[in-house]
Amino acid sequence: MKILGIDPGLRTTGFGVIHKQGQKLTYIASGTIKTVEGSLPERLKTILSGVAEIVRTYQPDCAAIEKVFVNVNPQSTLLLGQARGAAICALVAADLTVAEYTALQVKQGVVGQGRARKEQVQDMVQRLLMLSGTPSADAADALGVAICHAHSGEALATLSAIAPELAKKGLRVKAGRLIG
Repeated sequence: MKILGIDPGLRTTGFGVIHKQGQKLTYIASGTIKTVEGSLPERLKTILSGVAEIVRTYQPDCAAIEKVFVNVNPQSTLLLGQARGAAICALVAADLTVAEYTALQVKQGVVGQGRARKEQVQDMVQRLLMLSGTPSADAADALGVAICHAHSGEALATLSAIAPELAKKGLRVKAGRLIG
C-alpha cells in the first residue's frame, strides 16, 4: 500500500510518500509545495494543483493529513484551515480516502510521545525510513503523518469493520474509540 502524508501550510505544504508492505515501511519521496507571496486564492490554487500533481506522479492508494490545531492567533488558524482544505480537495478529487491525525497523534506514532520537538520527529523519520539525510521539517512532518497512518490505519480499519456488530450490542466507534 502506498500512503501519501500531507503537512498543510499556507506558505509551505509538506508531502511524503511511503510504501507499506506488512510491517515494513519504505521511503518513496518527500518534499514541499511552496507558495509565493500573493493573494490567498492564488496560494490555495498552488496548493491544490501541487497536491494534485503529487497524486498523479506517485499514485498513492490512500492519504493522511494533519488536523489543524487552534493557534493563539485565530486568523492564522483560519488561513491554515483553508490551506488544509485545498489539499483535501485535491485528494478527494483523485478519489483517495483521507485519514486525519492530530499533531499529538503523529508525534506519538513516530517518536512515542506527544510533546516531541520537530528535530525529534525529523530524527525518527530518518531512522524509521533509513534515509541517508535528514528531511526538511515540513517533509518530515508529512512523512510522519504517513507513518502514523501506516501504524494506525489497520486498527481503524478493523474497528470500522466490526462497527456493525458493535452497534447491534448498543456500542459504537467514534474517532477510533469504543463508546458504550
